[in-house]
Amino acid sequence: MLEEYRKKIDGIDDQIAALYLERMAVVKEIAEAKKAGGTAVSDPNRERALLTRLTSAAPAELKLYLKLVYDEILETSRAYQRRMIGSDSPLAQALAHAMTDRESFPAFGTVACQGVEGAYSGVAANKLFKLPDVTYCKTFEGVFQAVEMGLCEFGVLPIENSAVGSVNAVYDLMKKHRFYIVRSIRLRVSHCLLAKKGTTLDNVTEIFSHEQAINQCSKLIGSLKKSVKVTVTSNTAVAAKAVAESDGHVACISSRECADLYGLTILGNNVQDSDSNFTRFICISKSLKIYNGANKISIMMTLPHESGSLNRALNKFTTLGLNLTKLESRPIPNMTFEFMFYFDFEGQPEDADVKGLLTEFDLGSEQFAFLGSYTEV
Repeated sequence: MLEEYRKKIDGIDDQIAALYLERMAVVKEIAEAKKAGGTAVSDPNRERALLTRLTSAAPAELKLYLKLVYDEILETSRAYQRRMIGSDSPLAQALAHAMTDRESFPAFGTVACQGVEGAYSGVAANKLFKLPDVTYCKTFEGVFQAVEMGLCEFGVLPIENSAVGSVNAVYDLMKKHRFYIVRSIRLRVSHCLLAKKGTTLDNVTEIFSHEQAINQCSKLIGSLKKSVKVTVTSNTAVAAKAVAESDGHVACISSRECADLYGLTILGNNVQDSDSNFTRFICISKSLKIYNGANKISIMMTLPHESGSLNRALNKFTTLGLNLTKLESRPIPNMTFEFMFYFDFEGQPEDADVKGLLTEFDLGSEQFAFLGSYTEV
């Protein structure tokens, strides 16, 4: 009996597949007409009317399932039309221009980093460039400003950690400043507990470090005496410098490099909670540059504050077979329950489907920013 039902399903599926191909042939003709007339690919009113008409005749228990099927059919139709039509939008033109002058990632450059010498951002810069000329800024915003003002060609900033998540301060600043990501790097972070020579763990009364490093070393912090004060600093290297300038009885969570730089003793090696502790850094530029080998894209945008808007955006990636590697949302200041969404995905901007998707997001979102196409090392 089951086999008979399966044979019926096979026959119906053959008809559905044939009708779908017939439908897409008409979609191709529609795309050609839209291209000739300069009409937008998406027609929300037409799509709503279609879904209402088709679902109105369906049994109540199947209405939602039929809608889901047609949501996918409409999405694949839009994707096919985007590929057929292409685009001459400002973003598409900017990407085309950036790709005509592609070159290898530079070995040298002026680079802005947050903190002081010994900061992990500086370590990342030295791994990204063979010979960087590093300028240190007091704050993350100072790095963005240095790049925007042309004081430094590049900036290196931490964006997320494998143990404690995103660096929210950087994500929030991404909404404010205009920049492009041109490279990223995953740096293994190994924290040390440092103090002045002669200081022992038993007589430490205060520990300095950046908030992310403190969170990454929660087991160490929990093992200390309750009387030990934990003080947040702007940077792990800033913490090391403060300890070096102190009268003693203080320690910091910082890098091994800082021990050498500031003449400190290592009270503990690898004090982070996890041995697999990685921080991802982005390298930003004021100009849109796409270097050879770029295979990752970052964008940010707002979505309509309505049911299904995020799901529709995600379906676009699925339809095109694009691997979404990160999705982050941050609240928009002074806007109740409104969020900015950040997407990282694998893809090349020269791909027709990717260009079509970026153009659709650019034209269809109230706020959209192409953050860059780059390689992660």
